[in-house]
Amino acid sequence: MIKEKAITPATLQEHQSALKKLLEEFDRVCKKLNIPYILFAGTMLGAVRHQGFIPWDDDLDVLMLRKDYEFFLQHADEVLEKETFSLQKEFTEHWPMFFSKLRLNETTCLEKYHPKDFETHHGVYIDIFPCDNAAKTSFARKIQFFASKVVIAKSLKKRGYETRSSLKKVFMKVCSFLPTSLFRKLATHGKENSKLVHSFFAAAKDFSKNVYPREFVTERVNLSFEGGSYPVSKEYDQLLNLLYGDYMVLPPQEEREDKKHVVLVDLTKPYEYYREYHENLDFDVLTKSIR
Repeated sequence: MIKEKAITPATLQEHQSALKKLLEEFDRVCKKLNIPYILFAGTMLGAVRHQGFIPWDDDLDVLMLRKDYEFFLQHADEVLEKETFSLQKEFTEHWPMFFSKLRLNETTCLEKYHPKDFETHHGVYIDIFPCDNAAKTSFARKIQFFASKVVIAKSLKKRGYETRSSLKKVFMKVCSFLPTSLFRKLATHGKENSKLVHSFFAAAKDFSKNVYPREFVTERVNLSFEGGSYPVSKEYDQLLNLLYGDYMVLPPQEEREDKKHVVLVDLTKPYEYYREYHENLDFDVLTKSIR
Protein backbone atom coordinates (compact mmCIF):
# COMPACT_ATOMS: atom_id res chain seq x y z
CA MET A 1 0.00 0.00 0.00
CA ILE A 2 1.26 3.46 -0.85
CA LYS A 3 1.92 5.50 2.28
CA GLU A 4 0.32 8.91 2.62
CA LYS A 5 3.70 10.64 2.97
CA ALA A 6 4.80 9.12 -0.35
CA ILE A 7 1.99 10.84 -2.22
CA THR A 8 3.14 14.12 -3.75
CA PRO A 9 0.13 15.75 -5.44
CA ALA A 10 0.74 18.70 -7.71
CA THR A 11 -1.02 21.98 -7.13
CA LEU A 12 -3.49 23.18 -9.74
CA GLN A 13 -0.97 25.78 -10.90
CA GLU A 14 1.70 23.08 -11.33
CA HIS A 15 -0.79 20.94 -13.23
CA GLN A 16 -1.62 23.86 -15.51
CA SER A 17 2.10 24.42 -16.16
CA ALA A 18 2.37 20.78 -17.28
CA LEU A 19 -0.64 21.27 -19.55
CA LYS A 20 1.05 24.32 -21.06
CA LYS A 21 4.13 22.18 -21.76
CA LEU A 22 1.92 19.68 -23.59
CA LEU A 23 0.25 22.47 -25.57
CA GLU A 24 3.63 23.86 -26.61
CA GLU A 25 4.66 20.45 -27.96
CA PHE A 26 1.31 19.93 -29.67
CA ASP A 27 1.57 23.35 -31.29
CA ARG A 28 5.15 22.65 -32.39
CA VAL A 29 4.12 19.36 -34.02
CA CYS A 30 1.14 20.96 -35.77
CA LYS A 31 3.30 23.76 -37.15
CA LYS A 32 5.91 21.25 -38.31
CA LEU A 33 3.25 19.23 -40.13
CA ASN A 34 1.28 22.30 -41.24
CA ILE A 35 -1.89 21.11 -39.48
CA PRO A 36 -4.49 23.71 -38.43
CA TYR A 37 -6.30 23.49 -35.09
CA ILE A 38 -8.03 25.71 -32.54
CA LEU A 39 -8.19 25.91 -28.77
CA PHE A 40 -11.66 24.69 -27.87
CA ALA A 41 -14.32 24.78 -25.18
CA GLY A 42 -13.06 25.93 -21.77
CA THR A 43 -9.55 26.47 -23.11
CA MET A 44 -10.86 28.89 -25.73
CA LEU A 45 -12.97 30.55 -23.05
CA GLY A 46 -9.87 30.90 -20.88
CA ALA A 47 -7.93 32.51 -23.74
CA VAL A 48 -10.71 35.06 -24.32
CA ARG A 49 -11.71 35.81 -20.72
CA HIS A 50 -8.44 35.24 -18.80
CA GLN A 51 -5.71 35.28 -21.47
CA GLY A 52 -4.79 31.85 -20.12
CA PHE A 53 -6.35 29.04 -18.12
CA ILE A 54 -9.65 29.54 -16.37
CA PRO A 55 -8.21 29.77 -12.83
CA TRP A 56 -9.98 26.63 -11.59
CA ASP A 57 -9.71 24.58 -14.82
CA ASP A 58 -7.67 21.36 -14.83
CA ASP A 59 -7.83 20.31 -18.48
CA LEU A 60 -6.97 21.62 -21.94
CA ASP A 61 -8.90 20.98 -25.17
CA VAL A 62 -7.99 21.41 -28.83
CA LEU A 63 -10.17 20.78 -31.90
CA MET A 64 -9.29 19.80 -35.48
CA LEU A 65 -11.32 19.06 -38.59
CA ARG A 66 -11.53 15.29 -39.11
CA LYS A 67 -9.16 15.20 -42.11
CA ASP A 68 -6.56 17.21 -40.18
CA TYR A 69 -7.13 15.09 -37.08
CA GLU A 70 -6.52 11.86 -39.00
CA PHE A 71 -3.41 13.32 -40.65
CA PHE A 72 -2.13 14.31 -37.21
CA LEU A 73 -2.67 10.78 -35.86
CA GLN A 74 -0.85 9.31 -38.87
CA HIS A 75 2.21 11.56 -38.79
CA ALA A 76 2.63 13.14 -35.33
CA ASP A 77 4.94 10.37 -34.09
CA GLU A 78 7.38 11.25 -36.86
CA VAL A 79 8.22 14.56 -35.17
CA LEU A 80 7.01 14.10 -31.60
CA GLU A 81 9.60 14.12 -28.80
CA LYS A 82 8.68 10.60 -27.74
CA GLU A 83 10.98 10.46 -24.71
CA THR A 84 8.86 13.14 -23.09
CA PHE A 85 5.45 12.79 -24.76
CA SER A 86 3.14 9.97 -25.87
CA LEU A 87 0.28 10.18 -28.36
CA GLN A 88 -2.70 8.13 -27.17
CA LYS A 89 -4.70 7.43 -30.32
CA GLU A 90 -8.44 6.83 -30.44
CA PHE A 91 -9.83 3.27 -30.64
CA THR A 92 -6.50 1.56 -29.96
CA GLU A 93 -5.78 -1.48 -27.82
CA HIS A 94 -5.23 0.43 -24.57
CA TRP A 95 -7.38 3.47 -25.37
CA PRO A 96 -10.95 2.61 -26.51
CA MET A 97 -12.11 6.22 -26.49
CA PHE A 98 -13.54 8.28 -29.37
CA PHE A 99 -10.91 11.04 -29.18
CA SER A 100 -7.16 11.18 -28.62
CA LYS A 101 -4.80 12.54 -25.98
CA LEU A 102 -1.25 13.80 -25.83
CA ARG A 103 0.29 12.51 -22.58
CA LEU A 104 3.28 13.66 -20.55
CA ASN A 105 5.51 10.72 -19.70
CA GLU A 106 6.77 10.05 -16.17
CA THR A 107 3.71 11.71 -14.61
CA THR A 108 0.45 10.59 -13.05
CA CYS A 109 -3.06 11.89 -13.70
CA LEU A 110 -5.81 9.76 -12.18
CA GLU A 111 -9.39 10.49 -13.20
CA LYS A 112 -12.72 9.48 -11.68
CA TYR A 113 -12.84 6.14 -13.52
CA HIS A 114 -12.48 2.56 -12.38
CA PRO A 115 -10.13 1.45 -15.17
CA LYS A 116 -10.36 -1.99 -16.72
CA ASP A 117 -7.04 -1.85 -18.57
CA PHE A 118 -4.02 -1.29 -16.35
CA GLU A 119 -1.73 -0.90 -19.36
CA THR A 120 -3.36 2.42 -20.24
CA HIS A 121 -1.09 5.46 -20.04
CA HIS A 122 -2.32 7.62 -17.16
CA GLY A 123 0.05 10.58 -17.45
CA VAL A 124 -0.98 14.23 -17.54
CA TYR A 125 -2.79 14.93 -20.81
CA ILE A 126 -4.47 17.35 -23.19
CA ASP A 127 -7.56 16.29 -25.15
CA ILE A 128 -7.52 16.27 -28.96
CA PHE A 129 -11.02 16.28 -30.46
CA PRO A 130 -12.16 15.74 -34.05
CA CYS A 131 -14.73 17.97 -35.75
CA ASP A 132 -16.86 16.31 -38.43
CA ASN A 133 -18.87 17.23 -41.50
CA ALA A 134 -22.51 17.74 -40.55
CA ALA A 135 -25.31 16.26 -42.61
CA LYS A 136 -27.42 18.54 -44.80
CA THR A 137 -30.77 18.20 -43.00
CA SER A 138 -31.61 18.64 -39.34
CA PHE A 139 -33.09 15.11 -39.20
CA ALA A 140 -29.89 13.57 -40.60
CA ARG A 141 -27.78 15.60 -38.14
CA LYS A 142 -29.86 14.21 -35.28
CA ILE A 143 -29.11 10.71 -36.55
CA GLN A 144 -25.42 11.66 -36.45
CA PHE A 145 -25.89 12.89 -32.88
CA PHE A 146 -27.60 9.67 -31.78
CA ALA A 147 -24.93 7.56 -33.51
CA SER A 148 -22.21 9.51 -31.70
CA LYS A 149 -23.94 8.81 -28.39
CA VAL A 150 -23.85 5.07 -29.14
CA VAL A 151 -20.12 5.21 -29.90
CA ILE A 152 -19.44 7.31 -26.80
CA ALA A 153 -21.42 4.94 -24.58
CA LYS A 154 -19.55 1.89 -25.92
CA SER A 155 -16.21 3.60 -25.35
CA LEU A 156 -17.05 4.71 -21.82
CA LYS A 157 -18.19 1.21 -20.86
CA LYS A 158 -14.95 -0.29 -22.17
CA ARG A 159 -12.93 2.29 -20.27
CA GLY A 160 -14.67 1.58 -16.96
CA TYR A 161 -17.07 4.50 -16.61
CA GLU A 162 -19.52 4.14 -13.73
CA THR A 163 -22.76 6.01 -13.15
CA ARG A 164 -25.64 5.99 -10.67
CA SER A 165 -28.10 6.72 -13.48
CA SER A 166 -30.18 3.63 -14.28
CA LEU A 167 -31.01 5.07 -17.69
CA LYS A 168 -27.33 5.51 -18.56
CA LYS A 169 -26.54 1.99 -17.34
CA VAL A 170 -29.25 0.50 -19.56
CA PHE A 171 -28.17 2.61 -22.54
CA MET A 172 -24.50 1.56 -22.18
CA LYS A 173 -25.56 -2.08 -21.84
CA VAL A 174 -27.71 -1.94 -24.99
CA CYS A 175 -25.01 -0.07 -26.91
CA SER A 176 -22.40 -2.69 -26.02
CA PHE A 177 -24.15 -5.07 -28.44
CA LEU A 178 -24.18 -2.60 -31.34
CA PRO A 179 -21.44 -2.48 -34.02
CA THR A 180 -19.02 0.37 -33.39
CA SER A 181 -17.90 0.71 -37.02
CA LEU A 182 -21.45 1.24 -38.32
CA PHE A 183 -22.29 3.93 -35.80
CA ARG A 184 -18.93 5.66 -36.23
CA LYS A 185 -19.65 5.84 -39.95
CA LEU A 186 -23.15 7.20 -39.34
CA ALA A 187 -21.82 9.86 -36.96
CA THR A 188 -18.97 11.05 -39.15
CA HIS A 189 -20.53 10.66 -42.60
CA GLY A 190 -21.32 14.00 -44.19
CA LYS A 191 -20.65 15.85 -47.42
CA GLU A 192 -17.04 16.98 -47.72
CA ASN A 193 -16.75 20.71 -47.10
CA SER A 194 -20.29 20.83 -45.74
CA LYS A 195 -21.53 24.25 -44.69
CA LEU A 196 -22.04 23.01 -41.14
CA VAL A 197 -19.77 20.91 -38.92
CA HIS A 198 -20.38 19.16 -35.61
CA SER A 199 -18.31 18.44 -32.52
CA PHE A 200 -20.40 15.57 -31.15
CA PHE A 201 -17.21 13.62 -30.37
CA ALA A 202 -16.05 16.40 -28.09
CA ALA A 203 -18.35 14.72 -25.54
CA ALA A 204 -21.26 16.95 -26.54
CA LYS A 205 -24.23 16.89 -24.19
CA ASP A 206 -26.52 19.11 -26.23
CA PHE A 207 -27.26 18.71 -29.92
CA SER A 208 -27.90 22.40 -30.58
CA LYS A 209 -24.64 23.57 -28.99
CA ASN A 210 -22.43 21.44 -31.19
CA VAL A 211 -23.51 22.24 -34.74
CA TYR A 212 -22.14 25.43 -36.26
CA PRO A 213 -20.79 26.93 -39.50
CA ARG A 214 -17.55 25.46 -40.87
CA GLU A 215 -15.86 28.86 -40.75
CA PHE A 216 -16.09 28.74 -36.94
CA VAL A 217 -13.23 26.21 -37.20
CA THR A 218 -11.49 27.11 -40.45
CA GLU A 219 -11.20 30.85 -39.84
CA ARG A 220 -8.78 31.46 -36.99
CA VAL A 221 -7.13 34.25 -35.06
CA ASN A 222 -4.33 34.03 -32.51
CA LEU A 223 -4.95 35.07 -28.92
CA SER A 224 -2.68 35.26 -25.90
CA PHE A 225 -2.71 32.16 -23.70
CA GLU A 226 -0.36 31.86 -20.70
CA GLY A 227 2.23 34.08 -22.35
CA GLY A 228 2.07 32.33 -25.72
CA SER A 229 0.00 32.91 -28.84
CA TYR A 230 -2.40 30.20 -30.01
CA PRO A 231 -5.21 29.89 -32.56
CA VAL A 232 -8.88 30.17 -31.64
CA SER A 233 -11.95 30.55 -33.81
CA LYS A 234 -12.11 33.95 -35.45
CA GLU A 235 -15.79 33.81 -34.51
CA TYR A 236 -14.97 33.00 -30.89
CA ASP A 237 -17.67 35.36 -29.58
CA GLN A 238 -20.44 33.54 -31.48
CA LEU A 239 -19.01 30.10 -30.69
CA LEU A 240 -18.60 30.83 -26.97
CA ASN A 241 -22.09 32.29 -26.79
CA LEU A 242 -23.38 29.10 -28.39
CA LEU A 243 -21.49 26.91 -25.93
CA TYR A 244 -21.84 28.90 -22.71
CA GLY A 245 -24.30 31.74 -23.14
CA ASP A 246 -23.09 34.92 -21.39
CA TYR A 247 -19.56 33.54 -21.12
CA MET A 248 -17.98 36.64 -19.55
CA VAL A 249 -19.98 36.12 -16.34
CA LEU A 250 -18.06 33.97 -13.83
CA PRO A 251 -19.93 30.92 -12.46
CA PRO A 252 -20.76 30.67 -8.74
CA GLN A 253 -17.97 29.40 -6.48
CA GLU A 254 -19.64 26.02 -5.88
CA GLU A 255 -19.84 25.30 -9.62
CA ARG A 256 -16.12 25.86 -10.08
CA GLU A 257 -15.24 22.82 -7.95
CA ASP A 258 -17.67 20.64 -9.90
CA LYS A 259 -15.73 21.25 -13.11
CA LYS A 260 -12.58 19.44 -11.93
CA HIS A 261 -11.79 16.29 -13.91
CA VAL A 262 -9.04 14.55 -11.94
CA VAL A 263 -8.51 12.89 -8.56
CA LEU A 264 -4.73 13.15 -8.40
CA VAL A 265 -1.92 14.74 -10.40
CA ASP A 266 1.68 13.85 -9.50
CA LEU A 267 4.43 15.34 -11.63
CA THR A 268 7.22 13.53 -9.77
CA LYS A 269 6.18 9.89 -10.27
CA PRO A 270 5.05 7.85 -13.28
CA TYR A 271 1.52 6.51 -13.27
CA GLU A 272 2.80 2.96 -12.71
CA TYR A 273 3.66 4.00 -9.15
CA TYR A 274 -0.04 4.35 -8.33
CA ARG A 275 -1.16 1.17 -10.07
CA GLU A 276 -2.13 -0.45 -6.77
CA TYR A 277 -4.84 2.16 -6.34
CA HIS A 278 -6.15 1.38 -9.80
CA GLU A 279 -6.18 -2.33 -9.11
CA ASN A 280 -7.94 -1.90 -5.77
CA LEU A 281 -10.26 0.76 -7.18
CA ASP A 282 -9.81 2.62 -3.89
CA PHE A 283 -10.31 6.16 -5.14
CA ASP A 284 -12.14 7.28 -1.97
CA VAL A 285 -9.12 6.38 0.15
CA LEU A 286 -6.80 8.06 -2.34
CA THR A 287 -8.86 11.24 -2.37
CA LYS A 288 -8.97 11.43 1.43
CA SER A 289 -5.22 10.83 1.68
CA ILE A 290 -4.33 13.84 -0.46
CA ARG A 291 -6.66 16.38 1.15
